[in-house]
Amino acid sequence: MLSVIVPFRFAKDYLALTAMDGARNSLKQKQAKTQHVIFIEGLANLFILLLKLIVGFTTGSLAVLGDAIHSLSDVGNNVVAWFVIRLANEPADVEHPYGHRKFETLAVFGLAGLLTVLGFEIILRAVQRESPTVENSAWGLGLMCVVLAANIALAIWEHRWSRRLDSDILLADAHHTFSDVLTTLVVIVGWQLSSRGFVWLDTMCAVGVGCLVLYLASGLFRRALPGLVDEFAIDPRELTSAIKSVSGVESVKTVRSRWLGQNRAVDMVITVDSVLSIAESHDIAVQIETLVERKFDVQDISIHVEPHS
Repeated sequence: MLSVIVPFRFAKDYLALTAMDGARNSLKQKQAKTQHVIFIEGLANLFILLLKLIVGFTTGSLAVLGDAIHSLSDVGNNVVAWFVIRLANEPADVEHPYGHRKFETLAVFGLAGLLTVLGFEIILRAVQRESPTVENSAWGLGLMCVVLAANIALAIWEHRWSRRLDSDILLADAHHTFSDVLTTLVVIVGWQLSSRGFVWLDTMCAVGVGCLVLYLASGLFRRALPGLVDEFAIDPRELTSAIKSVSGVESVKTVRSRWLGQNRAVDMVITVDSVLSIAESHDIAVQIETLVERKFDVQDISIHVEPHS
């Protein structure tokens, strides 16, 4: 009987390990493909940025130049997204015991600071310039139409890949690209009208684009600051209430949470009955870990168990 059971257990363990390896390989392939999509999108956004700069400097339209700065933010977002997927998902090591997710937060904060400076620069230049001259250009209009078509195609293409790869970061970026389509359309209309005598429209469009850049920067700051200042990721009262609901927990002495990139980390100190064995205390800790992981979507949990006095 033993000779039958042992090979069966070995085969079962082998299949489980094979399934885990297959899942890891599938995840790596998904990450690699996502990086590839973001890289192609970054090149496309860089091309769009260059076209806008050519039209903006040639025609003297601050609205078009402001839209170019907006495209610069798109390129920056692509760099951050590629950086996040490549580096932030690396496992913890000796120098970075909590992983590499804070690199994502730091990169987002730096991009937000750059966009803030550029946004104010666009608005100041639009308000302070005297008697602006905005020229019309048939070839410039053609380039901006190419930009508009490229943004539409890029958004549709990325949205399709976000569904194929089930990628939230690609889906969010696709929605952002759709908003770029509307912005570029408004800029083209404002530029054309201003070149026909309604010069104030170019100034208004430039100020509007500058405000949009500042709005994007504020969103990035709101995303980065909680992680940089170690703001709690989960309300400690909710965490404490959930932990106390686990049978065997006598008290919760300390509970803390923090952001690691877009992931949450929790550490806590709990007490259990002093008569419990190590194995029984461990089972309680496992129950808490499972509960917190499922209820609050936490990837990193540290639990210290003490005897209740």
